[in-house]
Amino acid sequence: MTASSDSTDDRADDRPDDEHLRPAGVSDETVAALGKLSEALEVAEDARGHLYAFHRLTGQADLALGDAVDQLRDAGHRDLADRIETELVGRNVVEGRWTFQLVEDYDDGYHAAFVELERSARDELVAGRRHLFEAEMKEERRTHGRRHHEARPPE
Repeated sequence: MTASSDSTDDRADDRPDDEHLRPAGVSDETVAALGKLSEALEVAEDARGHLYAFHRLTGQADLALGDAVDQLRDAGHRDLADRIETELVGRNVVEGRWTFQLVEDYDDGYHAAFVELERSARDELVAGRRHLFEAEMKEERRTHGRRHHEARPPE
């Protein structure tokens, strides 16, 4: 294998696309702060995924619980089955709410506000550009001119 087969040509376009370049006059501190804000949103998105998993798992548990009640009843344990059915099957997870209501409240309240404020900050400070901190980190860390270290996908 020759060295040229393992590196890219010196291309003029071996730089980030314009959407991942810092606008003129934007400070390092601003890029870092927006990077931290983006990181915080990513954590909130992860939490949202866990909330959806909680919603799905709680629903699966309730359906399995219904099956267990039927089996207890079929096995001759009617009183116990009735007690579990009336006290637990279909019960609210928190006062007045099933998990779908928690998901909706999270999505419509906290999550929507977080997404809007993060987008607003980017719009105001860097013309809406996303992931500038990461794009600059990529430029610092990649081996320029080497295959698999290109700035962006080929067009």
